[in-house]
Amino acid sequence: MSRFARRFAWVVAFAAVLVATGTAAFHFIAGWSFRQSLWMTIITVTAVGYEEVRPMSATAEAIAAFLLVGGLTMMGLWFALLTSAIVEMDLAQVFRIRRTMNRIEQLKNHVVVCGAGRTGKQVIRELIESDTPFLVLERSAERAEALRKEFPNALVLEADATKDESLVSARIGTAQGLVACLSQDTDNLFVCLSARDLQPNLNIVARAYDEQTMQKLYVAGADHVVSPNLTGGIRMAAMILRPEVVSFLDVVTRGDGLTLRLEEIRIQQGSTLAGQTLAEARIPQKTGLIVIAIRHLDPRGREGPWSYNPGPQEEIRIGDVLIVMGSPDQIGRLHREARA
Repeated sequence: MSRFARRFAWVVAFAAVLVATGTAAFHFIAGWSFRQSLWMTIITVTAVGYEEVRPMSATAEAIAAFLLVGGLTMMGLWFALLTSAIVEMDLAQVFRIRRTMNRIEQLKNHVVVCGAGRTGKQVIRELIESDTPFLVLERSAERAEALRKEFPNALVLEADATKDESLVSARIGTAQGLVACLSQDTDNLFVCLSARDLQPNLNIVARAYDEQTMQKLYVAGADHVVSPNLTGGIRMAAMILRPEVVSFLDVVTRGDGLTLRLEEIRIQQGSTLAGQTLAEARIPQKTGLIVIAIRHLDPRGREGPWSYNPGPQEEIRIGDVLIVMGSPDQIGRLHREARA
């Protein structure tokens, strides 16, 4: 039971005892009827100022005086209870906002998720599964509150993601990526334009309901555009033509109870893997991971084509991206080596 509920129960109990005591006093001591005793007790305790139900004797006046003191005390307790509840709610809201802003100020290399609909929630689940820091921008207060209840540790800002100040509040300048999954394609278009202008190096993924909007989103600054209608059709056809392949991909891409997943590993400056061949790095022997593909940077620093099923003599260089498959623990070990 909450503190407010306990206090409320005590005030109700006090009022019940006061009314019961006054009714009994008027009935048994002053000799009034039960109905008259109850009514006189109620109008006295609440201090409404009605006339007495019958002429008052000295005994009845003493009982009424006692009830007046008790009634004023009860009303004082009641108003104090309501006031404290309102103040506590306001303070709780203020402290929650302050804690949220303090956490936001510390964000770095996070993902900004614009929109908390069905697609946004699925993105959030994947980010939580991969232990990636993120922040959600949601304009609907009701949906934002529901999101906080479903994901208690999620950072949620009630703000319009199409406005520049909202993206700045989400610290887009230090973010690594942005997912635009608002309900309208025009809103996603505005988000891409603003995000690309504020953070030129940001990795932006946008959703398009209308296939005709996909090219516009690319022009607006999106690096990747996903159309549920298009990908849904391709998947349905694949389930008919290649059901076992789809089943395998479900195992390594879905977030529920994953024991196996695909992951990308970028080789950072100072990594012990840089300069070694795959044979020398011994990634499968050390971590148990399977190296599926590798992509090198060209002399100008641009990403080259993928090399699938690379041989043991393939050299690992700084900036390369490895696609590996294994358990989350195995992937975590390789991530540490890639950053070392």
